[in-house]
Amino acid sequence: MTKQHIIDEIRRTAKDNGGVPLGVGRFLKETGIRESDWRGRFWVRWSDAVREAGLEPNQKQGAIDDNVLLDKLIALIRELGHFPVAAEIRLKDAQDPTFPNLKTFARFGLKHELVARVRAYSESKAGYDDVVAMCTAITVQGNGRPANEVKGAEPAFGFVYLMKSGKHYKIGRSNAVGRREYELGILLPDPPSTVHKIKTDDPVGIEAYWHGRFAAKRKGGE
Repeated sequence: MTKQHIIDEIRRTAKDNGGVPLGVGRFLKETGIRESDWRGRFWVRWSDAVREAGLEPNQKQGAIDDNVLLDKLIALIRELGHFPVAAEIRLKDAQDPTFPNLKTFARFGLKHELVARVRAYSESKAGYDDVVAMCTAITVQGNGRPANEVKGAEPAFGFVYLMKSGKHYKIGRSNAVGRREYELGILLPDPPSTVHKIKTDDPVGIEAYWHGRFAAKRKGGE
């Protein structure tokens, strides 16, 4: 990675953006050039790099209004048909430069607090009954918090797995995929094998997503 290449990319992306240089995050998305590729090697600050490219650094934007954030998230909820998990927010951020990154939503607190905020906001507006229903549908414990979420504790991770048994496949979730494979091996005529597994802090949501994606393929409820 050369200094001149970075400067050329700053100029190119600024030209494509109406003459306005990109911020560090969006520059990474557009070019794949990481902060570690330039910071401490060629420049101390991003503004120094932009000025050397012959441009004036963009003024730092103020914090996004809470209601704007909630509207963006609600649009994604409606697009997906369910409350998004962290991976889906990251994917949307990667695909849409106008969508806030996951850390921006941290101002609302943990997931159960974000869900409650979205629900309260939706209940205050007409025509948002679908969003209220999707927030309400999220599995909660008796204390009103989503399963596996306790404030001040590390997220409780689980696995969503894809197993093959004969000509059939099974999607499920477990805290221990190997143990689940053994348990299913006792029940099924053809010994199962794990094709793929996903480690996640939201196994309920991820499992539901993949069940929905392959709902048309179900046989006998599986």
